[in-house]
Amino acid sequence: MAYKHTKFIFVTGGVVSSLGKGLTAAALGALLEARGLNVTILKMDPYINVDPGTMNPRQHGEVFVTDDGAETDLDLGHYERFLTTLTTSRRNNFTSGQVYDTVIKKERRGDYLGGTVQVIPHVTNEIKERVMAVSEGRDITIVEVGGTVGDIESLPFLEAVRQLSFDVGDNNALFIHLTYVPYIAAASELKTKPTQHSVKALLEIGIKPDIIVCRTDRPLNQDIKKKIGLFCNVRTNRVVTAEDQRTIYSLPLALHAEGLDDQVVEALKIWARQPDLSAWEKVVHQTLRPHDEVRVGIVGKYTDLVESYKSLNEALKHGGIANECRVNLEYIDSETFEDNKEGAELIQDKLGDCDGVLVPGGFGHRGIEGKIAAVRWAREHKVPFFGICLGMQCAVIEYARDVCGADNANSTEFDPETAHPVIHLMEAQKSVADKGGSMRLGSYQCNLTPDSVAFQAYGKRLVAERHRHRYELNNSYRERLVEGGMHLSGVNPDLDLVEVIELAPSQHPWFVGVQFHPEYRSRPLLPHPLFAAFIKAALEHKQR
Repeated sequence: MAYKHTKFIFVTGGVVSSLGKGLTAAALGALLEARGLNVTILKMDPYINVDPGTMNPRQHGEVFVTDDGAETDLDLGHYERFLTTLTTSRRNNFTSGQVYDTVIKKERRGDYLGGTVQVIPHVTNEIKERVMAVSEGRDITIVEVGGTVGDIESLPFLEAVRQLSFDVGDNNALFIHLTYVPYIAAASELKTKPTQHSVKALLEIGIKPDIIVCRTDRPLNQDIKKKIGLFCNVRTNRVVTAEDQRTIYSLPLALHAEGLDDQVVEALKIWARQPDLSAWEKVVHQTLRPHDEVRVGIVGKYTDLVESYKSLNEALKHGGIANECRVNLEYIDSETFEDNKEGAELIQDKLGDCDGVLVPGGFGHRGIEGKIAAVRWAREHKVPFFGICLGMQCAVIEYARDVCGADNANSTEFDPETAHPVIHLMEAQKSVADKGGSMRLGSYQCNLTPDSVAFQAYGKRLVAERHRHRYELNNSYRERLVEGGMHLSGVNPDLDLVEVIELAPSQHPWFVGVQFHPEYRSRPLLPHPLFAAFIKAALEHKQR
C-alpha cells in the first residue's frame, strides 16, 4: 500500500471560510519541495455538484482546468503556482457529488453484495481510496479538507481522514488546523476564543490538531501563542502565525520564519535538508520593489469578483515579475460600454490611461458588444492587446466586421442567425446535450508559424495549452481573414482548428488572441511567455 512510503498532512479550517487553506497548503508544499521532497496536494470539496464547471463564477470563483480536462477548484491553481514540479490532474480534486455518484453506481452493480450502504464504511472508504490513489510514489501528500469544521457537509471527509490517520500509523499523519484570530479594536486585543471553539469542534469529531496556523492581521506575541497552546492542547512552538502579507508569494518565507516546515518534518520524523528559498526571495523582491509599473485594463463580465479571474490576475503579475515591473490591474465591466450612449468617449475615459488591454474568457451574450468595442479601441489606438478564449473570438468578430467587410459578423453563440458566423459550434458538438461534454477541455497541441509574435514569445514551434470552450473560429472564414491582414499563427495539428490569431508588427505593436487559457500554466518562478511578452509590450507602449 502507498501509505507505507507516504506521509500525510491533513489541512482543516475553522471559524470562517476563505481563510486561505489552499494558500497555506500550497505554501507548505513549496517549503517541503524546497527541502527535496516529492510532494502532491489534493482538495476535497464538500458540495454535491460533480465539479464546479457549471457553477456561477460569482458563487464559486474561477474554474481551474487540468491537462486531462478536469474542471476543478481554484485552489489547484495555487498548488501548481507554488509547486514547481506538480502538474495536477482530475485525481487532485474531488467532490461529495463524485463520491456519492460512485458509491451509488457500485450499489446498483451489486458491488456491496446487497449490504446496507452507509456513510461509514462505504462513503468514507471511497474517500480514502481516492486519497491513496493520488499518493502512490510520493513522499508527502497534503490533503486540504474543504469547508469549515462544524459544517454538516464536511463530516464524511473529516471522518475519512480521521480513519486514514489510524490506517497509516504513528509518525505518518499530521493534522494542521487553520483558524482566525481577530483583533477587536474597541478592546485593543487579539481574541483567541474563536480558535478555542474551533479546535473544540474538531476534537469532538475525534481529530486532535498537531499544529495550529492562526490567520491574523498582526503578529501573535508569545503570550498569545502560549494561551492558544494551553487551551488547545498544542505545543507553543506549533502555534504558527499566518499574518497577512503584501503578496501571497511572501507566504512560504513567512511560514518558514515561523518554523512551520521545521515542525512538520520533526512531527513526521522526516530527514530533509533546509530549504533553498532564494528563488522565492527573488520573486518577492521583484514584486515589492519593481523598477517600473504598467496599467492593464481587463475588460470582462465578472470584474466585481476578482476570484473569477484568479489565474489570469496571477499570470499578469508573473508577466510583471519577468519584466521587473508592477502590473496595476484596472477591472472594467464590459457592459458599461454598451449602456452609455457616449460609448466612444467612455471607452477613451476608461482605457485611455492603460498601457495594455486584455479581454478574458467567459460565456454568454451579456457584455459582448462592450468587449468588441474594447478590442476595436485597442486595435485602432495601437495599444497592446491580448485576447484570451472569448477575448480572441471577440477580436475575430471585430476584425471581420470592421476590416474584412463582413457586416454584422458574429458568433452563433450570440446570434444563431448571423449572416457571417465567423465563430461557430462544430458539428460534432451540436448533438451533445451535456454542457460539460460539449466543451473542448484540457491540453491540446498548437503549431506556431516561425515568423509570428507568438513563436517569438515561446521560442519553439510546438506548444501545448489548456482549453475550456465550446465555440471555434469558423474555418470557412480563414481565407477571408487572412486576405484582410489577420495572421492565423497557431493551428491545432489534429483538429485543424485555429488556436492563435495576431496582427503583424507593421500593423500593430502587439495584438494577439489565443483560443486557449495560457494563465493556467503560468507560475511565479516560471512566468508564461505570452504574459511576459504582453507586459513587455505594455512597458514599451508606456515609454513611447
